[in-house]
Amino acid sequence: MYIEVKDLKKAYGTGENHTQVLKGISTGIEKGNMCVIQGTSGSGKSTFLNCIGGLETADSGIINVDGVEITGLKKDKLSEYRREKLGFIFQFYNLVPDLTVMENIQVCEYLSKDRLDAEELLDVLGMSAHKNKFPAQLSGGQQQRCAIARALVKNPEILLCDEPTGALDSKTSKEILVLLEKINKKYNTTILLVTHNNAIKDMVHRVIVIKDGCIIKDYKNDAPVPAEQLEDV
Repeated sequence: MYIEVKDLKKAYGTGENHTQVLKGISTGIEKGNMCVIQGTSGSGKSTFLNCIGGLETADSGIINVDGVEITGLKKDKLSEYRREKLGFIFQFYNLVPDLTVMENIQVCEYLSKDRLDAEELLDVLGMSAHKNKFPAQLSGGQQQRCAIARALVKNPEILLCDEPTGALDSKTSKEILVLLEKINKKYNTTILLVTHNNAIKDMVHRVIVIKDGCIIKDYKNDAPVPAEQLEDV
């Protein structure tokens, strides 16, 4: 298994404010799979994603990625893991307002020795005509496409997406999902996608449902539906 998680626990606060967010999660994700992590607000799904991404430190348990245990890595090694293995996409695009689309992408281009061609990415994502525009000149969907290109340019093995369609309307959400599906197939990128949207589960290879810090469903989808055919996104 490419990503292995064993008995992962995470809590916040102390005393009366102590909250156990993850309560011993165990699962595995195969390389090249698209995986949805689904749950309501406060279920622990984003904390789970952030632990895999090295943005949160687990209290206990093990996370192995490509045979390397990342739990317990020192700060410099954890930074190296994020730089070499991961791309991040969030609900809010976090683009640099004073940089053009191309310049926003180039910010991450030099983090990898095996980077993708920025011009090719812009073409794949339908953004070539907008490469010299600034974020304020783009629609929400175009800004998200730019954020996706920025995450992908360093050619990450894993793309971590936290509610990437949460700020978008239905039509634009579907367009973004179609792009993520295309990226998965073209580059064999392992994609973990946190969402509360129930429809997205039908397009992925694996579905993990978290409730109150526990996995209540974890199954393979043997017949993913093309993103273009999703309803009620």
